[in-house]
Amino acid sequence: MGRTSGNCVSDEKFLFELPPADLKVAEKKFKERNPIWTGCKAKLIERYLFYFVQITYHGTYIDAFAGPQETDKHEMWSAKLVMESVPRWLKNFFLFELKESQVEHIRKMRASQPPPNKQKREPKRRIEIYHGDCNQKINQMLAENPIRDKEATFCLLDQRTFECDWASVMAVATHKKGGNKIELFYFFPEGWINRSVAALKIGKEKKLQKWWGNSGWPELMKKQGAVRGQYVCDRFKSELKYKHAYAFPIYEKKDEGGRVMYYMIHASDHDDAPGLMSRAYGKALDIKETGKQLEFLKDSSLKI
Repeated sequence: MGRTSGNCVSDEKFLFELPPADLKVAEKKFKERNPIWTGCKAKLIERYLFYFVQITYHGTYIDAFAGPQETDKHEMWSAKLVMESVPRWLKNFFLFELKESQVEHIRKMRASQPPPNKQKREPKRRIEIYHGDCNQKINQMLAENPIRDKEATFCLLDQRTFECDWASVMAVATHKKGGNKIELFYFFPEGWINRSVAALKIGKEKKLQKWWGNSGWPELMKKQGAVRGQYVCDRFKSELKYKHAYAFPIYEKKDEGGRVMYYMIHASDHDDAPGLMSRAYGKALDIKETGKQLEFLKDSSLKI
């Protein structure tokens, strides 16, 4: 057994610990353990939030790209899976979407939600929808709805490629004035980032500076694979001052090649959060734990 994070999960399951001497070997072992394919990433997000509320008993969920990626496959819709996950203890939802057709799907999802069950301690929920570019709307949302220092808050930044400006990442990461920062999942498009950068012609420098936040993107492009994933994590820790940042690989389907498509950068100030995420990665496709199976969370220090 490796060192443990709090009372949760052995660090031997982490892809990047310290980091390991050979990142390529570490990533190979991670893939062999229990890989998450692109079509399953929403289940991974939902499973992590399931653990999250088991400890916090409350929370706020922010989703910068909240519409369904495929309208006929709700099992791949992160916002829907999180909203309908039981126990229903998340209270506030702030959902952003640029496309009107996608916004309509979100409205229908909101309207379909049942009333709170008071016997199960379910709160009256607030579900706010922001139609427009999240980069323009997120500061407005945070100004109108300041997050309390002790409010457990999670933000999903599930961009396709260059849609999430670094200024938006900073706005979320630096919003709280005290306590733990807002926890983040940031999707980094490893599988096609080189091709996408090469395809940019008009306004390339301006677009990449907005996305990466400075003129240092060429250094990022010199790296690849696990080394680049670690490089992004290091920035979350050094610049945004997150205590923990790990890159969890999301793979292409095995029959399509099985290469890394995304790195899910998980950034948190909570000491037990990396362990919970590692557990969620390993169990995202399993039946949810109940009762005694969740006793590992009882003494967790993840409480706000």
